[in-house]
Amino acid sequence: MLLSDELVTTQTMKWVKDFIVALNVCPFAKREVEKERVRIMVLRSKKTEVALEELMAEIQWLDEQQETETTLLVFPTLFKDFHRYLDFVEMAENLMFDQSCEGIYQLATFHPDYCFSGTEPDDVSNYTNRSPYPMLHLLREASMDKAIEFYGDTSKIPNQNIEKMETLGKTKLDDMFAVCMKAGSD
Repeated sequence: MLLSDELVTTQTMKWVKDFIVALNVCPFAKREVEKERVRIMVLRSKKTEVALEELMAEIQWLDEQQETETTLLVFPTLFKDFHRYLDFVEMAENLMFDQSCEGIYQLATFHPDYCFSGTEPDDVSNYTNRSPYPMLHLLREASMDKAIEFYGDTSKIPNQNIEKMETLGKTKLDDMFAVCMKAGSD
């Protein structure tokens, strides 16, 4: 079954609001969501090379659209395998470096099967970077610098997020993700 772009967008935004913002996984997300400065692009690429071209096209779009703070590039049909996704992330970061995007944009990575090095796949700490679909989050570095300056010490955020995931537990986290995936399908 082909999921419509609208459904993928609805499910992704539900995840952003009910998981990322509600649990304060990213303390900077709430402001941008409330100001509607988050763009979600559903990309139907079938090849990695096309996905890389789409990434660079989105960077160009962000360069021209300063009122949009950040973009989530969502790949509902590509990168089902987490290791292939990691290979893509490496290629994307290399391309961004080659295209002089370093210091301007950075990537945050999310995948339904995200698994940090040194953890087991079912470890709840992995949920900090799990999402309904494989995606790249394009962030403006200047904005991140300002947010970090305002927020203060961000070094505690990862451990605080892991503690939240451990407190919630795998069953609750799975339930939260299931609710996100049901959004828009009624």
